[in-house]
Amino acid sequence: MLDVFLDSLLDSLKVLGVAFVLYILISFIEDKLAHILGKKNHFSPLIGSALGLIPQCGFSVVAANLYVAHHITMGTLIGLFLSCSDEALPILISSMSKDQIVAVAIIIGIKFVIGFVVGYIIDLLLYRKKEEVEEHIHDEEHCDHDFEHQEFDACCHHHLGSTNTDSKLYKHLLHPIIHSLKIFIYCFIINMVFGTIIYFVGEETIIEFLSHFKYISPIISSLIGIIPNCASSVLITETYLSGALSLGACISGLCMNAGLGMVFIFKRRHALKENLTILGIMFGVSILVGYIISLIIGF
Repeated sequence: MLDVFLDSLLDSLKVLGVAFVLYILISFIEDKLAHILGKKNHFSPLIGSALGLIPQCGFSVVAANLYVAHHITMGTLIGLFLSCSDEALPILISSMSKDQIVAVAIIIGIKFVIGFVVGYIIDLLLYRKKEEVEEHIHDEEHCDHDFEHQEFDACCHHHLGSTNTDSKLYKHLLHPIIHSLKIFIYCFIINMVFGTIIYFVGEETIIEFLSHFKYISPIISSLIGIIPNCASSVLITETYLSGALSLGACISGLCMNAGLGMVFIFKRRHALKENLTILGIMFGVSILVGYIISLIIGF
């Protein structure tokens, strides 16, 4: 059991180091990127999907706020949600070996392509909604309201767009520390649980058990991805790295996971039908992509 503890601690510390460096760097550019997303742009789904790849759960919350305020289209929102990496990228990078480089590139590439392709398709199908967004932004540009100086609530209760000195200290130092430590704790707990199960049950027994559910694993993974917490993306990624989850199922879960963004959509909008449409599109696309990948690689 001591080996399980040490291995779990070492793997989690690697994630902590990578996550902290990434979150420090991201904290200096997230405001500008958030405002770029809110601009009137025909490439918004593409930009949203690219921003979603950045491992910062605040972007899904920002996108949700912008959508509720009619600054972005549904296609841009869903594109960002589908590509959203949340905490997966730091974990994948920290655990990356030569054999996993291709897999990591595939995960990132597929999420990006699926994000902007689905985003553009949705905007084409919902052209009226797109026109409403453009008209709203046009009206905003002629008002005294300054979009560039808006503040958006992101994850861990820090604010994007704040110029307060204390807020800057929190955003550029304390928030990266807190966020990184949270991911470290999640990783350590999940690694300990997996390690303990493997220690007492045996790896072959676990693989045999999971093989019975491999054909529904994309669905199970997508259901886990619905959980509005970064712990779900950590669980999906760690399960994949342990070999207990296929690449297709991993992609399903990570496409479905949008952090707290989905919570903000359901919390701040009264249009339940529209909210369920967003959730349904993401769930359907996530499962479909997972099964396509699984069929290509043979589960």
